[in-house]
Amino acid sequence: MAMLQRLLTAEVFALLLVFARVGSAMVLLPGIGENYVSPRVRILLAGAITIVVAPVVTPHLPPQPGSPWVLGLLLGGEIGIGLFIGSVARIMMATLETAGTLISFQIGLATASVFNPLISDQGSLTSVLISIAGMVLLFETDMHHLMLRGVVDSYTLFVPGALPPIGDFTEMISRTVSRSFAIALQIASPFLVVSLMLYVALGLVSRLMPQLQIFFVALPLQIVLGFLLLVVTFSSLLLWFLDHFAAVMRGFLAPVS
Repeated sequence: MAMLQRLLTAEVFALLLVFARVGSAMVLLPGIGENYVSPRVRILLAGAITIVVAPVVTPHLPPQPGSPWVLGLLLGGEIGIGLFIGSVARIMMATLETAGTLISFQIGLATASVFNPLISDQGSLTSVLISIAGMVLLFETDMHHLMLRGVVDSYTLFVPGALPPIGDFTEMISRTVSRSFAIALQIASPFLVVSLMLYVALGLVSRLMPQLQIFFVALPLQIVLGFLLLVVTFSSLLLWFLDHFAAVMRGFLAPVS
């Protein structure tokens, strides 16, 4: 009977430790940790993944501690690692919102805003469109499987029970933020170029025809050209984002031997 109790306690400890990392990652992972997803659904999904993953990662888990303080430190470290993985994915997902905002400024729709369900706040038309389309493509291309694999394979990178590399986490977050902004700028670069060329042309026209009300001509032309360019580049900019998103998430996968 005592042996059975010890085995049951060990199994509960393993499930609890795995759930701490998986569940905390689920809070921030794109598509899964959104505000419109019911917390019950997230908990059930995290619990189901924990039950499946726990037997696989059990060899990587430390022995059951005898002190509640040590257990609290272990759980805190696992929660921090899960939040780190989710934060990296969330920062990369914010690339589309940044790119959409830059595009909206260039095509004259900066003040046209609608509700963005992904951030539960107002956003520009283009940022909401691009963000929702990117979220749909994440699931259509099975990119959510890559995120979940990253969470599972992170046990080979961040061993439970060891001190989390806080310095590496900080550096990774800063690099991801800078990479996210760079990708957003690359996505919006066609619109920046066309907008610059348009304003140069309008400046020349205004010098040649001072009596022309240039602002009444510029805004409709800017919006029409912006929409045409968005139609032409829409698929390309989303594919460009997906490639970079996959490259970042593959950093959490275990190396193939």
